[in-house]
Amino acid sequence: MNVNLMSEFIIVFVTVGKEPEAQTIARTLVDESIAACVGIVRQKSIYRWKGKIVDDNEFLLIVKTKHDQFSKLRDTVLRLHSYEVPEIISIEIQQGHTTYLEWIKENVETG
Repeated sequence: MNVNLMSEFIIVFVTVGKEPEAQTIARTLVDESIAACVGIVRQKSIYRWKGKIVDDNEFLLIVKTKHDQFSKLRDTVLRLHSYEVPEIISIEIQQGHTTYLEWIKENVETG
């Protein structure tokens, strides 16, 4: 697989406050072929919100998808998410196991 093809893949991070909400968002993204896979990781988050430092338990969604799905993914998360300002950020996959990247490509819609 060449470098240009690899840059079509991204990982998107989304944090969620409750496990059922994390599972709903993850399942929807996979069911609708927006993502090939979503990992859910329990984490401790410390952040500033409305002038206060918050120390919270959250769930981090690690979403494997294609770059051309980001807008659809963002809109789906915004529709299902309870946070006023949810984290929805992506990073490009620069290198990866070719067979795994092909699997992502086969399991995510185009556009």
